[in-house]
Amino acid sequence: MNLILMGLPGAGKGTQAEKIVSEYNIPQISTGDMFRQAIAKQTSLGLEAKTYMDKGELVPDEVTNGIVKERLAESDTTNGFLLDGFPRTLDQAQSLDEMMQDLGKRVDAVIEIRVPEDVLVERLSGRYICRNCGATYHKLFNPTKVEGTCDRCGGHDFYQREDDKPETVRNRISINMKNSEPILSYYENKGLLHSIDGNREINEVFAEIQQILDK
Repeated sequence: MNLILMGLPGAGKGTQAEKIVSEYNIPQISTGDMFRQAIAKQTSLGLEAKTYMDKGELVPDEVTNGIVKERLAESDTTNGFLLDGFPRTLDQAQSLDEMMQDLGKRVDAVIEIRVPEDVLVERLSGRYICRNCGATYHKLFNPTKVEGTCDRCGGHDFYQREDDKPETVRNRISINMKNSEPILSYYENKGLLHSIDGNREINEVFAEIQQILDK
């Protein structure tokens, strides 16, 4: 079973990926892991990717696609895999189809976890930090025991990192939405896309994913 997992930042992809990998005994393949592995093994593509990464530049598609193809050809993907973070562009999605054809495989399903934008902003912008001792909290998931007072040091001065602020988070989500729309349309036209409501309890979301995958 060869799967692609999609969803905006904060949608809960990581949590569901862990559950899928555990339940179906397939490897989770993320772009970051692939790059690190290729660099560690000092493959020619890994070393080429490193030259771009060291300069803080984006790794070109042909290098990324080559690394993905090498990873998908490894023996642990015989019974399937879960791709996370790839494809990121329509060109990459089309290249993935060619790779799969070359490897004698196919994408079986694309799972998209959908969560309303306002909920994502609330999830992602809820983090705040004690200025005195650095303890980290979250308005929804990990609030202080006493409102306005740090559990660790008793301080009352909190701040948010720039990238956790609602306007920054909203901008990030907007960019991600724009980038993912052509990819989602591509897989929808192929009849592979399954959109799931991610604004529910974790096990409810996974139960629906299981229903789709078990078919």
